[in-house]
Amino acid sequence: MYLSPIMIVQSTVLCLMLSSLSNASPALSAQTAETVQGEQTADTPSDWVDKDTDHHVIRLTKEPDSKGLFFNENAFTPDGREMIYTVHDSIYAVDMMAPHKTYQLAAGSIRQVVVGKKSPTVYFMKVNDSGLYAVNVYTGQKLRICELPAHATISTLNSDETLAAGVYQEEQSVTARQQAPLRSGVRRAAGPLDSGAEKYSQHVLFILDLRTAAISPVVRSPMPLDHALFSPTDPTLLMYWNDDPSSAVDHVWTVRTDGTMNEPVHKRMMDQEIASNAFWDSDGKTVWYDLQAPKGQNFYLASYNLETGLRRWYPMERDQWSIHYSAAVDDSAFCGDGSDYSRIAKSHNGQWIELFYPRKPKTTENSAQNDQSKLIQSGTFISHHLVNMSKDDYSVEPNARFSPNHRLVIFTSTMFGPSYLFAVEVRHTPVAPVVTPSQ
Repeated sequence: MYLSPIMIVQSTVLCLMLSSLSNASPALSAQTAETVQGEQTADTPSDWVDKDTDHHVIRLTKEPDSKGLFFNENAFTPDGREMIYTVHDSIYAVDMMAPHKTYQLAAGSIRQVVVGKKSPTVYFMKVNDSGLYAVNVYTGQKLRICELPAHATISTLNSDETLAAGVYQEEQSVTARQQAPLRSGVRRAAGPLDSGAEKYSQHVLFILDLRTAAISPVVRSPMPLDHALFSPTDPTLLMYWNDDPSSAVDHVWTVRTDGTMNEPVHKRMMDQEIASNAFWDSDGKTVWYDLQAPKGQNFYLASYNLETGLRRWYPMERDQWSIHYSAAVDDSAFCGDGSDYSRIAKSHNGQWIELFYPRKPKTTENSAQNDQSKLIQSGTFISHHLVNMSKDDYSVEPNARFSPNHRLVIFTSTMFGPSYLFAVEVRHTPVAPVVTPSQ
């Protein structure tokens, strides 16, 4: 059965409260929010020049165990001034114009953090609490928005902040399961749950209307769903991941908020092929993803334009491969957070914050005269080391991302013991061949 939304506020009241958050007058953070004087270890420098790359690195946060948000999630207020991050189970912000000027927004038992793209608002959830909350970054004003289904999570907001999306679980009977086709239209083979079990968990991707608190299930699947992420430009389009750990499923999907266009971004074409760790291009129409064909052997940063159908694959060397990638607004550069030998690429010299410059092949006369839209377009990356991460144990994923002005690449690192957030300055200069120093 569908879960009915529990509304604790009337539509008009909710809209007024959200409006009060969105329209609050900005003020200096130190005057309107609790400034935190977090501990700082003596052996953690505030900045330095990486001797292997000659790039200037700045420590942004002063709280040990501070971490950035997931690589494909928005972390910045709409004006680009404040960046949101977490320390243990609390939410913090740092002034990007004044590194080390950090302050706490919400304390204790926080389990989900989503940053608004239209207003300076952070939405969050708490452990053992099914409510959705919001706090204004500049005023510190907090409110409880609505009640969600038990065990629900909210992971994304659309571009105009009218809708949110997330996942919850519900129980269904075996009879209902046998009658309902799976998301892909293919029924799963009979198993223990089909022969004797009375109930099973169904994973539900849902849309929350922030104006009315109405909940609309969009996708149901017996397999885990996660990482719902709205397009940065299209308020009715989002992608999500089938979080089954195997390489026997299509992992990255898109869907409209009305349930249409529920399709995989990349359909597997060989055994052990996997597409994962997807993120939106700034155009809101193109999805980028880590493609391995087969898994752990051949690596690509691939893209698919949902509007034109154009696909592009950039091959990666094993030591170039990163856990996560991010793109500059105009796709003139990409960044990656590298990896160590324990990761799937088994790289021997991959522990770098990396900058990638894409190079597309020249259009030939034949290709210009023929329709290329249905062919995979190739390209190459020229890579450039930004930060030596050989002292980082990768126990905390760096989740590298560009700053809003693209002058910095921001990442989390444990190179000094506890994790902190750092930024490395990016100099867009002609790229020389990468010279790998001994580590």
